Amino acid sequence: MSFRLANVHGRAALVDGDHYHDIAATSTAPERTIGPDPMDAIAHCAALHELAGRLGDLEPTGALADVTLGPPVPRPRNSFGIGLNYRAHAEESGRDLPPNPVVFAKYPSCIAGPTAEVELRSNAADYEAELVVVIGTAGRDIAAADAWDHVAGVTCGQDISDRKVQFAAEPPHFGLGKSRDGYGPIGPVLVSPDALADRDALAITCDVNGERRQDGNTSDLIFDVPALIEYISGILTLAPGDLIFTGTPEGVGAAQGKFLTPGDVITTTIDGVGTMTNTCR
Repeated sequence: MSFRLANVHGRAALVDGDHYHDIAATSTAPERTIGPDPMDAIAHCAALHELAGRLGDLEPTGALADVTLGPPVPRPRNSFGIGLNYRAHAEESGRDLPPNPVVFAKYPSCIAGPTAEVELRSNAADYEAELVVVIGTAGRDIAAADAWDHVAGVTCGQDISDRKVQFAAEPPHFGLGKSRDGYGPIGPVLVSPDALADRDALAITCDVNGERRQDGNTSDLIFDVPALIEYISGILTLAPGDLIFTGTPEGVGAAQGKFLTPGDVITTTIDGVGTMTNTCR
């Protein structure tokens, strides 16, 4: 059974419609080994599938409308960003198509929740809507054909980027420019791949103040999810909870001269996953 994992006040919860079930309070054998920490839940995907299949028989803990969700993966060990991974975005950036994935560290301290405010620290802050992949099963040298078996789920993400910091040096400071505090909102929930109609073709959009800025589909990725997992795991071991921000479609602010300003509302949506709404201040 597919599942949707949420972080409710720092505790792991499974979402069922408009309600949620606190996992530690709800689960029994064999899921009772799962603690309240969302990071622990991510490492027990088989138990989450089992529990999700029984939610209809259980009393929910509460209503989603009454809580504020945190990042479904609050403390990833590693958080990777992928640059120039949509053809049209590489073109609007004036850069050649990469022969291999452009991988950088989006430092985990930037991770924030799906409704968290974005604190702007310059007049060149940019939005980048992205599909974020969450590793569920550890692995090294993972073949592309087996990659999805190592994925706990996917979620929405924003790779907020301070372009002044990013391009303050040559080669660019990708990691620093994209890792200010709060510049990595993710959510609203982690969705298991089997819940998606087509995990390799997900519509992704970004609106700023209701204006559509990005409108893409993950089928247009230059290096798709299996290719990214194969490439990164060929260099280091991936662990449960590791994040991969897979890249952004065309339409970023830098290409249009439309940078974020205080009061702007960023709405990020991925079909089948959900919507994040982050306000800039």
